[in-house]
Amino acid sequence: MFNLNKGPRRGRGAAALAVAGLAAMSLVACSTGPGAGAGAGSASDLDAALEKGGELTYWTWTPSGEAQAEAFMKEYPNVEVTVVNAGTATDQYTKLQNAITAGSGAPDVAQIEYYAIQQFALSEGLLDLSSYDFGELEDKYTPSTWSAVNLNGGIYGLPQDSGPMVMFYNTTVFDQFGLSVPTTWDEYIATAAKLHEADPSKYITNDAGDPGFAQPLIWQAGGHPYQADGTDVTINLQDEGTKRWADTWNQLLEPGLLSDIPTWSDDWYKALGDGSLATIVTGAWMPGVLESSLPEGAGHWRVAPLPSYDGSAATAENGGSAQSVIKQSKNPALAAAFLRWLNSSDESVDVFLENGGFPSTTAQLNADEFLNATPEYFGGQEINKVLVDASANVVDGWEYLPFQVYANSVFADTVGQAYANRSDLNTGLLAWQDNLITYGNSQGFTASE
Repeated sequence: MFNLNKGPRRGRGAAALAVAGLAAMSLVACSTGPGAGAGAGSASDLDAALEKGGELTYWTWTPSGEAQAEAFMKEYPNVEVTVVNAGTATDQYTKLQNAITAGSGAPDVAQIEYYAIQQFALSEGLLDLSSYDFGELEDKYTPSTWSAVNLNGGIYGLPQDSGPMVMFYNTTVFDQFGLSVPTTWDEYIATAAKLHEADPSKYITNDAGDPGFAQPLIWQAGGHPYQADGTDVTINLQDEGTKRWADTWNQLLEPGLLSDIPTWSDDWYKALGDGSLATIVTGAWMPGVLESSLPEGAGHWRVAPLPSYDGSAATAENGGSAQSVIKQSKNPALAAAFLRWLNSSDESVDVFLENGGFPSTTAQLNADEFLNATPEYFGGQEINKVLVDASANVVDGWEYLPFQVYANSVFADTVGQAYANRSDLNTGLLAWQDNLITYGNSQGFTASE
């Protein structure tokens, strides 16, 4: 699946300006048009809405979106679903918030990444689906993805995919240089040094400074830098887990053991293809990307658990999205019915899998056909067993900021300077912390260390 950190990068200033208005509305209950306050009902209302039919608009960037909508309309011919790609992630979020603020123009259902859901829910832009008995669907999903949509006693979407972090490694490069697959970060650092010393053109991985990469690693390290209780927000980017990550990653950054090629750039794909980058630390959705975008990598790549601090299976989520009903919807019951089918029916999830998605639904994750798949691209390895095991070992308790979209947009201006200078990441984290506290207070939150 595609997430905010995939695809062309926007300019830092433009991104910050685009999301400033999005974060600024966080404490304001927006007027949401004809559907405002809707949602009181029951699961039986969803079945009645499907029978009655109507028209829905669905914003998504997932490759399976059109095919899933077509399958839905075939099953429920009284419903017409218009699928719109309003841009990926931040581009879509800006358009969505503009429509919510204006009181018109929003879709009925929208794809929203897990890190951004709280921001839209707090602004009262999303419909709480609890009254439609969506809570009964909890057991269908992995705990980490369900917790991302279950916020402050409300249910603000259904998970679609997940991104438990693993390590993809080029087995040809590892064999050539006599490298062992690392199971701890200490081993990973030693492997990085051995590889780069043997061939200075090769790196263990790349990292040009990306919040969507750093934060999951902080999560895995046991960091809890963000705590929110309503409008009271605590930001501590020097807590034990965050420092643990920074002190570890400094051992790769400061000696120059990391390539500074931006992820998703043409140079990045080239480096993956020619073996200049030996590993990719990322989410479980990566196999589909490699197979479709890097055909020359066939046979060279394998999957291993993410290195950890003590060799345990602990990991975190990188990316992933849910779909939510927008409170502005004129037909919330029908929108909720479509969402229920979209992310919980076997028919829909199967279409999602056919398009290379990595699901959040436990039934599909544990299916023999899925677990026993041996893709030729990965040398016949049963990669899904590694990926599914990772999904069961995501560290509990992670929390994003209620203005995380803004926070991510200014990462490059703060922590990113440490990457650019190959200097202490802790200094960059403190600069980011100061920026976020100032910003949060300017938007009506009570933000502090």
